[in-house]
Amino acid sequence: MPRSGTILHQLIIVCLIVLLGSCGLTATRPKLEMSLAASAFLAAKKAKAQTLAPGLFRKSEFYFLKAKASYRKKFFNKAKQYAILSIKYAEQAEFVSVRKATLENL
Repeated sequence: MPRSGTILHQLIIVCLIVLLGSCGLTATRPKLEMSLAASAFLAAKKAKAQTLAPGLFRKSEFYFLKAKASYRKKFFNKAKQYAILSIKYAEQAEFVSVRKATLENL
């Protein structure tokens, strides 16, 4: 006859396995954020932000690449955070580069 302590331990282990295994299933893929990050990055590149606002552009590129790597590894929460940061820096870089280009043309 098995002890009640071992049954309890086995039950706890099974519950932990089920809970930890289901964590990956509850995170949704950040498709919208990744798409927006790609669009913002391309818009900044089109505005020549790599030359007119290189610091912000590099930050955007760094976070965009981190988002893509996290997405590939299925770390969707991290990918979403990195994509949002990439969008933020890409939009700032685009704004600064458009402003500089406008001021140069005056």
